[in-house]
Amino acid sequence: MILRDAVRVLVANWDGSYTVPSRRLYPHQWSWDSAFIAIGHARWAPRRARSELLSLFGAQWADGRVPHIVFNPKVPDGAYFPGPDFWQTRAPSGTATSGIIQPPVHALAAWKTHLAEPDPAFLRRIYPRLVAQQEFLRAARRSPEGLISIVHPWESGMDNSPAWDLPLQAVQDRPVGFVRRDLDAVAADERPTDRDYERYVALARDYRDSGYRRPGAFHVEDPLFNAAYGVAESTLAKIAEVCGLDPEPHEREAAAVTAAMVEHLFDGGLFQPRDLNTGRLIHSASAAGLTPLMLPGLPDEIADALIGTALDRFALKDGVLPSFSPSAPEFDPVRYWRGPSWVNLSWLVWQGLRDRRPDLAAPLADGMLNVLMHSGFREYFDPLTFRGHGCWDFSWSAALLLDVVAEHGLNGVSAPGGEIGEEPGGVGERDDVGDQVVA
Repeated sequence: MILRDAVRVLVANWDGSYTVPSRRLYPHQWSWDSAFIAIGHARWAPRRARSELLSLFGAQWADGRVPHIVFNPKVPDGAYFPGPDFWQTRAPSGTATSGIIQPPVHALAAWKTHLAEPDPAFLRRIYPRLVAQQEFLRAARRSPEGLISIVHPWESGMDNSPAWDLPLQAVQDRPVGFVRRDLDAVAADERPTDRDYERYVALARDYRDSGYRRPGAFHVEDPLFNAAYGVAESTLAKIAEVCGLDPEPHEREAAAVTAAMVEHLFDGGLFQPRDLNTGRLIHSASAAGLTPLMLPGLPDEIADALIGTALDRFALKDGVLPSFSPSAPEFDPVRYWRGPSWVNLSWLVWQGLRDRRPDLAAPLADGMLNVLMHSGFREYFDPLTFRGHGCWDFSWSAALLLDVVAEHGLNGVSAPGGEIGEEPGGVGERDDVGDQVVA
C-alpha cells in the first residue's frame, strides 16, 4: 500500500521535531528538504509539518539566512562531511549550521501547511521569519539586474548539474583534504566525482574564510533559485493577507523578479543561468530552466515557449521529467543531477502546469506516482528505465507522493503485479502518531 509505505518512511526518518532526508546518508536537517517534507506531512499530520518548518527556522541566522544544513549534535562528528568542524559557525540559537543556503521554497511549504489545516497563529509566527529570509537574499545576493545569486553549486540544490561545469572551471585546483562519506552509502557512479567534491570543498572553504560574505569563483544567477524566490513573494502576499498585513509589497517584488528573469535569463525557449563573473549566460539543457512555470505572473507567451521546450527536449509527454535533457551530450541517466529524474523537481514543474496545462500536468503526476510505485522511495530515478538510484527511503520522495495523491489521486497509477491496495482513511486524514509525537 503506497500511502502507508510513504508514511512509514516519514515516521522512520522523524527526529523528534524534524525529518532527516535519509538515515544513512543525510543524518541532519536540510533546508529545502524540510520544506518539501512539510508539504507531505501536512497531508497526514499538520502539526508535524508546522514543527518541521519552525525547527528549521529556529536555526535562522541574525542576518535572515536559513542555512542549508542544521546539524544534530547527537550525530557523531565524522558521520557527514563537511560537518560542523568544517563550517565553524552557529546560529543565534547556539545550533551548529552550515553557512550557505538553498532555494527558498519555505513560504510555499508554510502556505500549503496552512491550507491543509488552517492555523493563522502558525502563519503569524513564521511570516516574519520568511520575510527575513527574503530580505537577506535582497541585501546580500541581489544583482543590479534585480536577480538573486548563488555562491556555491550546493545552494542551487542541483549540486553537480552540467550547467555548473563551465563556471566550476574557474575554481583553482589545489589540494583539499577531506574524506567522502557519501560513497559508503551510494555507488560512486551515482554520485558527483572526486573532482567535483574538490571544487565544492574549495569554494565552501573560501566562502567560510570570507566570513560568509564574499562570493568567490562561483557566482551565478540560477533560474530555479530565482523562481523559488519569486514564488515565495507571491505566497507571502497570501500569508500577509491572512495576517492582516499589506500584500502589495510582496506582489510588487514577485512581478519585478519575474520581469527580470524574462529579460535577463530567458533564451532559446528555456531559462538559463548567468555567470556573474563573466556576465554571460550559461547555455545548458537543465530542467531547472522549466521551473519558472511556477511564477503566477509569467507571460503566457514565455510559458508556452517553455512548455514547447519541455515537450521537445525533455519528453514531458512521457510523464517522467529528467533533470537534464536526454538529447544533450552531458546527459547521464544515473549520476545525481546530470540526468536522473527527481520527485521534487518534477513536483515543482507540476505546480506550474496544473493551471496552465492540466492535460500535461496529469501525466506528469501519474509519472511521479508510477516511478515511486515501481521503484520505491528512492532518492532519484533513471528517467529511461525508471530504476531507482541513490538512497532508499528518501523523505521528500515519500512526502511529495502524499501531496500528489491528495491533489491528483491514484487513478492513473498501475501497481506492479496487481492493483493498488485500498488505503484505510485515505490521504488527508489527521494521523494520531504525528499529533502525539509533535505535541
